[in-house]
Amino acid sequence: MRGLSVRLAHANPSPGPAKAAAAVARLDLAQFRSYAELRIEPGAHPVALVGPNGAGKTNILEAISFLAPGKGLRRARVTEPERRGSSAAWAVAAQVFKGEDEIRLGTGRGEGDKRILRVDGRPVRGQQEFAEHLSVIWLLPEMDRLFAEGPGARRRFLDRLVYGFDPEHAGRVSAYEYSMRERARLLADGNRDDAWFAALEDSLARHGIAIAIARGQTVARLARAVKANIGAFPAPDLTLTGAIETLVAEMPALAAEDRAREILAANRQSDAESGSTAFGPHRGDLRAHWAAKDTAAEFLSTGEQKALLISLVLAYARELAAERGHPPILLLDEICAHLDPVRRAALFDELDALGAQYWATGADLDAFALLRERAVFFAVQDGVCDPHRG
Repeated sequence: MRGLSVRLAHANPSPGPAKAAAAVARLDLAQFRSYAELRIEPGAHPVALVGPNGAGKTNILEAISFLAPGKGLRRARVTEPERRGSSAAWAVAAQVFKGEDEIRLGTGRGEGDKRILRVDGRPVRGQQEFAEHLSVIWLLPEMDRLFAEGPGARRRFLDRLVYGFDPEHAGRVSAYEYSMRERARLLADGNRDDAWFAALEDSLARHGIAIAIARGQTVARLARAVKANIGAFPAPDLTLTGAIETLVAEMPALAAEDRAREILAANRQSDAESGSTAFGPHRGDLRAHWAAKDTAAEFLSTGEQKALLISLVLAYARELAAERGHPPILLLDEICAHLDPVRRAALFDELDALGAQYWATGADLDAFALLRERAVFFAVQDGVCDPHRG
């Protein structure tokens, strides 16, 4: 393979067991962002990517994020990750440890600018199958104020958590969004075919109620788990708000579906006039409140909001490990920013206790001093990723 091939540098201290419960053991990139070709082989160990801003650290995390349902951590269109000036399609491949098994996952741009998805070299049609093999969650600097921004980012964050517990959730979200787009198109065209609307609204009701139930179950689960063993991190109260969420709380699922169909049918005219769909799980929101301070999350400092978000991710990782036998892989971009030394140490101790593989980035090598005996280090500079020496 032309380009850079990076293997584990044994000069690094051995950070733990030879094989974790779930890990990206080898990552291959081709024509992806700043990398013409790259291979990284950390085994099952945690990874620290150290280098200046703009060096390409986040690009590596983004590549891993494409192994989970969705558009990756930058929410990129399928053509966006293409290396600038390249005429070849981008591709990401990974050898993944999953318990005692190994599996190969691959994705990239195919013909017609469609995403290609492969499991052990076999084409698969939907991203749901990726979720069945690998759970990935990420924390990015722009998420530090997740609870102070709009609800869309919080819904996407929550859905990524739901995927871990319920891989079929990805398919439901995709089907719901498709039906919502088609209904909006018919409304914009002035179509009055009741049969078409009834079919689309049936899909919206069925998938919408299922999405709201899955989100609600995950929030309830996290609300319990976040109260235990958090140590230096906040233990927030969590609520899921919205009209369809209230409907699910008030009646059985089948009755809620019937009521959702009625609401959607009644809203056709107003939805046509507004150019949007007023009712559904795409209007829901995840809210958090730090009881110890009697303060809603959006009014906390940036550092406190980041600590609260980490608290949720750690609770999720513990719950997923208990259910699936392994925690998710965590992508932690500039994770040390806004974290005091106590919380920084608590985060890495918790991840060690979980046995989780994490890929952490940072510009300051000293900020990762606590990882010297735990992780393998790679120096990233100008699109080159090399084992860190010393």
